[in-house]
This record gives sequence, C-alpha cells and structure tokens, in this order.
Amino acid sequence: MDITDFHRDFFSLDGKNAIVTGGNTGLGQAFSLALAKAGANVFVPSVADDDGTTRKLIEGEGRRMEFLEADLTAPGVPRRVIEGCAEAFGSVDILVNSAGICRLADVEEFGRDEWDPMIDVNLTAPFELSREATRFMVPQRSGKIINIASMFSFLGGQMSPAYAATKHGIAGFTKAYCDELAQHNIQVNAIAPGYFATKITERTRANPETNQRVLDHIPAGRWGDVADLMGTTVFLASRASDYVNGHVLPVDGGYLVR
Repeated sequence: MDITDFHRDFFSLDGKNAIVTGGNTGLGQAFSLALAKAGANVFVPSVADDDGTTRKLIEGEGRRMEFLEADLTAPGVPRRVIEGCAEAFGSVDILVNSAGICRLADVEEFGRDEWDPMIDVNLTAPFELSREATRFMVPQRSGKIINIASMFSFLGGQMSPAYAATKHGIAGFTKAYCDELAQHNIQVNAIAPGYFATKITERTRANPETNQRVLDHIPAGRWGDVADLMGTTVFLASRASDYVNGHVLPVDGGYLVR
C-alpha cells in the first residue's frame, strides 16, 4: 500500500456489515453505535431485545439494524447468526464477540453451576461464531474479528475464577486464530476494557471506599466512559488496522501500568 492511499476515508466502514453479539446493552451497544457511525450496518443477536433505543441510534446514523433473539450457547445458533447477517445484508465483514456474563461467589461456593455457563457464553460461543464467520471471510479474503477481553486477561480475579479463565482464554484464542487467518487477510484482535462506569459497576462506584480504591489504580484518575471504547472499535474494524493482528489492546486509562 502506498502512503498516498491514506486519506480521510481510511477509517470508513461504508458498505461493511457487522455482527455485534449482545450489541443492544452495555458496552455492546457502544460497539454497535460506533460501527454504525463509521458506516456499517449492524446485526445484533442477543437474548432479548431492548426498548428500541439501539435501533433508533443506529438508524439515526442512516444505517440498517437487524435484531435476532438468540441464545448463543444453543446448538446451531452460531451458524444461524452468521448466516442471518449474510442473508440480511449480503456479507459478513466484521464480528464483535461482546456478549458475556460474570457470576461471583467465594471460592468455596464457586462450583460447576457457576463455571459452566460462563465457559459456554464467554469462550465457547466466541469460538463457534468466529469459526462460522471464517466460512464467509476466507473466500472473500477479508474480515475483522474483534473479541472482548478484560483486565482479567492479564490478572487474576477474586470471586470469579471462571471469568478470569475465560478472559485469559479469549486472549489465547485471539492469538491462535490470528496465526491461522492472517494469511487470508483476516485480522483477529481483542479489546481489553478497564474499569468503566456501567450498570455492572454501580455498586462499586456508589461506595466511597471501593470507588476510591479503583480510582487510585488508574493513572487517568477517572472511570472509563463507554464512549472511550468507540474509537478503538472503529480502528480495529477498519482498514487502518490491516497490519494489526493478534493483539490484545487494553483501553484502561493506564490501569495496567500502576
């Protein structure tokens, strides 16, 4: 590629079609909106639809959204998701594996009832979806797979060994798939969000002691806002990242350096 090819459309996703699992809630909604703002249509499989907010946001950007109520852990559903996007929009260009769950319990109480569902949702579903997506991406010799990792891809994690295990697994899976798919011009990367001001962290932020404990560990001195993830998402989904592959990118305000 000649450097003169770098122009203002280098980050454009016009004409691209994306799947964002769990893309109508939490961080997933931010990923969906970021891709739509950059020009992509968005296919959203999730366990339940929202109140229409996500569709309104995406269509407000002049892009199309299709929703599929889906349990990603059910047999055959990952293939139905990928084929559903292809049928709705004509191609599968971007896959964001953002759906995830986290169950907490003391180590003595954390058993298979907590472990198994998290492995299924956080690790097995991204594998199956990515595998199905490659059936479209390899022949077209292009594609972007973006997995959602975590600070716990690098650290341990009290009260949820399964969450830490799945996020370490996502980091390894990202690198393994890069190693096989880069030759087909498919980039496989992961975003590792730090501590973000979302519904999940409300209790921590509401407690002055725990809130300050988190802030003391973040050089930026603030919790992340979901908008802080949007530019990273567009970067990894666009031509601008065509030689970025197998990378786990922390978006954490510097959390990991302190």
